[in-house]
Amino acid sequence: MTTDQLLIFCILVATMGLFLWARFRHDVVALAALIACVIAGLIPAADAFLGFGHPAVITVACVLILSQGLQNTGAVDWLARSVLPRDAGRVTSMVALMGLGAVLSGFMNNVGAMALLMPIAVQLSDRLDLTPGQVLMPLAFGTILGGMTTLIGTPPNLIVSGFRAEAGFGHFAIFDFAPVGAAVAIVGVLFVAAIGWTLVPVRKSVMADGFDTGAYFTELRVPESSKAVGLTLRAFEREIENSDVQIVGLVRNDVRLTAPHGGRRIRADDVLVLEADVDALAEALSVFDIKLEQSIVAPDQVDDTGADDAQVDAEDDADGEEDTEQKTKSDIVLRELAVLPGSSLVGRSAHEMHLRARYGLNLLAVSREGHPPRSGLRKIKLNSGDLLLVQGPVDAVTEFINDTGCVPLGARELRIPDKRMAIIAAAIMLGAIGLVTLGLLPAAVAFALGVLMSMVLCTVPLQQVYTSIDWPVIVLLAALIPVAGAMQSTGAAEMLARFLVDTVAQGNAVAALVVVLVTTMFLSDVMNNAATAAVLCPIALGISSTLGVNPDSFLMAVAIGASCAFLTPIGHQNNTLILGPGGFRFGDYWKLGLPLEVIVVVVSVPLLLLVWPL
Repeated sequence: MTTDQLLIFCILVATMGLFLWARFRHDVVALAALIACVIAGLIPAADAFLGFGHPAVITVACVLILSQGLQNTGAVDWLARSVLPRDAGRVTSMVALMGLGAVLSGFMNNVGAMALLMPIAVQLSDRLDLTPGQVLMPLAFGTILGGMTTLIGTPPNLIVSGFRAEAGFGHFAIFDFAPVGAAVAIVGVLFVAAIGWTLVPVRKSVMADGFDTGAYFTELRVPESSKAVGLTLRAFEREIENSDVQIVGLVRNDVRLTAPHGGRRIRADDVLVLEADVDALAEALSVFDIKLEQSIVAPDQVDDTGADDAQVDAEDDADGEEDTEQKTKSDIVLRELAVLPGSSLVGRSAHEMHLRARYGLNLLAVSREGHPPRSGLRKIKLNSGDLLLVQGPVDAVTEFINDTGCVPLGARELRIPDKRMAIIAAAIMLGAIGLVTLGLLPAAVAFALGVLMSMVLCTVPLQQVYTSIDWPVIVLLAALIPVAGAMQSTGAAEMLARFLVDTVAQGNAVAALVVVLVTTMFLSDVMNNAATAAVLCPIALGISSTLGVNPDSFLMAVAIGASCAFLTPIGHQNNTLILGPGGFRFGDYWKLGLPLEVIVVVVSVPLLLLVWPL
């Protein structure tokens, strides 16, 4: 063993130890490993930051931006309403939810897909008489499985493709991962939906004991082009009857009718007064193409005296000061927020963030792993997966969410659907995928073009272009790519590969393939999956070279293994995200995750040998 090989092994062992310790964020550890390699002379200083220009890094950043466009325009919300059944049983509902999560994860960031579908999963758990965790864990695993089906589904796939190109074999095509990845995802989804969900520990979610946000009283103006025109009020409610929407009033020609008769027909320019939660409201806006008349007002702010609405309006007009006071009261809301992995809140306390001074918000409660923290609220250091209960003005809550990277739960912010913009956002994403599939442009260039079109056509506001990128992941990838290159240049990867082949696999190519797959899966459960892929790809290439077999089999094994982090809450961001809402403990994941990983190995190894023969 040379000095350089000894140095790179020491740096890698220290890096993995820091990943497992989880004291520092992954991007910090990766950057430290890069600097250590430069100081040790393993990477030339001039090449230290070439990883930031690597096609895989550029592609990941662009896909995150395009995913934001799909979220902003309501394209994913429309798809969810169209695909998910409303009255199906447990198995069918689970298959539909997990299948949708898997499909979305194949073409957008899987953390974004999980965040979008989490509130739907919580609602579904209530309808199916299950705990939130019994639906959230299957959904998280489904979105992780879906990521392995395409080149852009998850960062490890892009990393694997990049290493293949650097080895002189060219990039993988966008759907090269599908024959094995899709089969594994389908079998995994069916197993979890039919049987696996019963293995999820039944935990009392903190959301069950959370505050009741209740419904909202909302005024919607019906335009002349709306499908609601000509319908009776009863027919309007029937169209979205499963959404718990109730018409409690109607304003026509400035005359307000309280509890109008269900047989009354809706006319253009009518104002409907609805009692609905934000999800039902979004559905009404989308289905009937109607518009918000005023801001949403919480029902507990409505006058309880039963006074006639017209009289209340007249009194408010007569007293502007009273109107201002009422508006101020109605602007104060409660929101449950889940802290995303990579959020700027992680490692900070409310006191350090100056929550009151900067945002005008009160932190009322924090829940961690289903249990309240023991230290004071203002001093507790927040972790990813924590649930926060905050109180304050609507605008301040929205600003806080946008600045810190949280996911609102319970009472979600209303995302008004825009069919035209949703179609444009979907067309941009499909166009970029088409350019890559047809080989007209490299993935990085095609998706960068998509980002440019998104900015020009405003599917992603300019101020969101950079905030929608998960920068810790970008830094992680950019830092570890040169480190992985140092493993190859020093001969360390080949040396480790030969040890695995001779000692563990005993020179058998199939056994070596299983070793690579299982090793990658294990490391993905305890450290970042992108980091795992970056470390294992040189080893996989070295093993294939030593055995004289097809390197694609081993690279695909790394891709599959890196996408299968089901044993711990730290293996994947989606696992971390459900820790608080599901009320889970650290040791709850393996009960479903271990059988699922065994199934992945059993299904994927024969398929790898068939599709990518040795």
